[in-house]
Amino acid sequence: MVTPLPLGAPPELTVLHLPLEDPRVQPLVDGLIEEYDNRYGTLFGGAGKEMRRYPAEEFAAPHGALLILQEEERTVAGGAFRRYDGQTAELKRIWTHAGHRRRGLARQVLVELEAEAERRGYRRIYLTTGPRQPEAKNLYLATGYHPGFDLAADPETILHLAFTKDLPIPQQQRG
Repeated sequence: MVTPLPLGAPPELTVLHLPLEDPRVQPLVDGLIEEYDNRYGTLFGGAGKEMRRYPAEEFAAPHGALLILQEEERTVAGGAFRRYDGQTAELKRIWTHAGHRRRGLARQVLVELEAEAERRGYRRIYLTTGPRQPEAKNLYLATGYHPGFDLAADPETILHLAFTKDLPIPQQQRG
């Protein structure tokens, strides 16, 4: 039996940890390519080049992860991380479907990725975003990430806006 949702209740989101090759990840990949093409054109060598920069296995366990959020079996948001160094996970491919923005989905993706990175033993997060993604820059600043660049500088002169965030130390390691 299906229980109807109360009027105005948001649809339930499902978090899936998947390999890059899973067909349910394809909307994320396609959406990122379209987004990068629209915002950057060939500035970074084209979206196709960017999407092929890292082999799929870098986003797989034990050092990486990829997750998507699904709503009514449709991929609406997602992201991934890969090993940057022994203590640091690098977030990549954070994306929200254009029709589902301004709902807090990117923030939820961040929370899920940070928790998974912490479970995998990482103590720090590193990420970069492009200069033409002010909403991403604002999200990272609002969620406790520290900019590795001058916030007053023209982002177009920086190109890769780097951020870091320390993850909480697990209770058993606090002494």
